[in-house]
Amino acid sequence: MSDVIHFDGNTIDQERDGPRLQRQLNAVRNHMEGNDWLSLRQIADELNYPEASISARLRDLRKKRYGARHVERRYRGEGLFEYKLHPKQDENFD
Repeated sequence: MSDVIHFDGNTIDQERDGPRLQRQLNAVRNHMEGNDWLSLRQIADELNYPEASISARLRDLRKKRYGARHVERRYRGEGLFEYKLHPKQDENFD
């Protein structure tokens, strides 16, 4: 994967939005690695990004161009979900 990630969408301007979205993606990935189950609120509170942005970056992490990571979601209760980022498939933690 190259250092510059290109985001797409009808409202995305790569020059304007790309650096911010890349920072968010890197921050979410780095925060989730090594952590257990976290809600969007917990991640947002730690990283100071909106929950909607956290949710979008977690969806991005599942996409091939952003690493094809396994992001699991489970129901915590009362309408709340939590998420866990699993290690890369090729990593070995013996």
